[in-house]
Amino acid sequence: MVRLPNDGVVLGALYSLSGEVIRNAGQLACPPSSNAIRHHILENCWGDYVIVMPEGTGPCAISITRSPSHACELQCVYSLSNGKGFVTSDISLAVRLGLYRRRVDFDYMAHRLIYPDLKTSRTGLAGVNELLPGCTLLLQDGNVRIDQAWSPWNFVGRNQRYADGQEAASAIRRAIMVVVNTWADRDESVLLELSGGLDSSIVGACLKHSQATVACGTLTTPVPGGDEREYGSLVARMLGTELSVTELRYDAPFDFAVPQEFVTPVIGPLQYAVDRIMEATAERSGANSYFSGAGGDTVFCYLTNAAPAVDAFRGAGLSTGIQAVRDISAFHQCTYWKAGRLTLRKLLRSKGHQHGIDHWLLSSRTPLPEPELHPWLSQPPRSLPGDRQRIFELSATQFFRDSCPRGLNRPVRMPLLSQPVIEACLRAPSWMWFSGGQNRAIARSAFSDVLPPMILARKSKGSFTAYLGALYRRKVDKMLDFLLDGELESHGLLDGQALRQFSQGEPPRSDSAFMRMFQLCTLENWIRQQSRLSG
Repeated sequence: MVRLPNDGVVLGALYSLSGEVIRNAGQLACPPSSNAIRHHILENCWGDYVIVMPEGTGPCAISITRSPSHACELQCVYSLSNGKGFVTSDISLAVRLGLYRRRVDFDYMAHRLIYPDLKTSRTGLAGVNELLPGCTLLLQDGNVRIDQAWSPWNFVGRNQRYADGQEAASAIRRAIMVVVNTWADRDESVLLELSGGLDSSIVGACLKHSQATVACGTLTTPVPGGDEREYGSLVARMLGTELSVTELRYDAPFDFAVPQEFVTPVIGPLQYAVDRIMEATAERSGANSYFSGAGGDTVFCYLTNAAPAVDAFRGAGLSTGIQAVRDISAFHQCTYWKAGRLTLRKLLRSKGHQHGIDHWLLSSRTPLPEPELHPWLSQPPRSLPGDRQRIFELSATQFFRDSCPRGLNRPVRMPLLSQPVIEACLRAPSWMWFSGGQNRAIARSAFSDVLPPMILARKSKGSFTAYLGALYRRKVDKMLDFLLDGELESHGLLDGQALRQFSQGEPPRSDSAFMRMFQLCTLENWIRQQSRLSG
């Protein structure tokens, strides 16, 4: 806890931009007013924190601001009505104190099923909201207001952009190095979760310069597509350590206990299985934390359409736009004319929704609610389509923290989703990330002198899709019974006949088909667990 000059406090871990631990207000050198203190901390610090301050608007006015970092360890949920309620980092505390009784919000469940990628402030518990990263909750005379204290849109404007790719690479490398080394030196012993791709390898390259003892772990699957040992071993060798390899089995359950602290249904069978393996690996290695490359595709602007070329034409002019079309055509291995045609089509297209809508396997009686948008989706005038897409995807990465129950025992460090790295990456316009026809080109350039050449040249990595397809085929009958005898069905949200036809028909050819079944089971399991916890 850091006491502030206005009688406020910072709860959690706070660091300067250089990585120095902030232990007292003297290190902050901030002005005395609440608004000025908040802005000073947001602009000059980062970390896993919540700021609680009195406000000058009245004797009973306070504000609570959550760190902009998606990777923040300190959760913040609240329930406030008619001047009464609570704000807490752990809903189970409110339950034990008699301030709240668990009730599932089935309207939220319908919204989540129909808009699966939309992260909102609502949670799966009725009457409980989450204070989203970078937001401020203001309480005065029983009234509640939520403001955006930090916004990603402040870092994508023309006056914020790097002059060139070299400046971008230097700034991004510096930001990642500071965050990784600050956390690693504090944790002393870490487990690096290696996927074999560029993102976790970059985190590994930064760990090489830390004082921490590093262990490395990766997963394989019984089916092709998920074996990344060759690439993971390159990073482990670079760090001077062995690579721990564990195979995912087909015993991943879909009906398992969910930690009582989690208020959002995100943990599915794959997340549960991975979590248990990584926790066991950390126990064996004596690690004090987990390090992950989660969020790399998003912060390193891995867009798969013509949006970067459109951004270049609108944001930097004809010459840069033409070069961006060449880069996009090289990346997708299509003709220059096809890339140009797709760019022109997107240039002429009006703004559309970034979020998807999915009504499949849901009852026809389930109403289509208006989407509750994340505050970042209120885009400013003349925003660029590539910026809109990557900021939408950035908002969706806020689900990641909710999918890691192992973080209750050891911190799960996601350096690429920390505030300094997000800000540094947003300042690089989308077209720069495809320079030379490579995806994540700036990140490759930033670490080209330290990464193994085989990893530096990779454009893709293995996935767990084939494993999940095999798991689905083995579990489909039990999954069907689980859903038809469950809470979603009893509340009229599922189309039972469509579920039977799909589950008893030919094996699905598309990934999204069986992934929908896993999503339904994830929500169903979470709902059942809430009933057990409330009992």
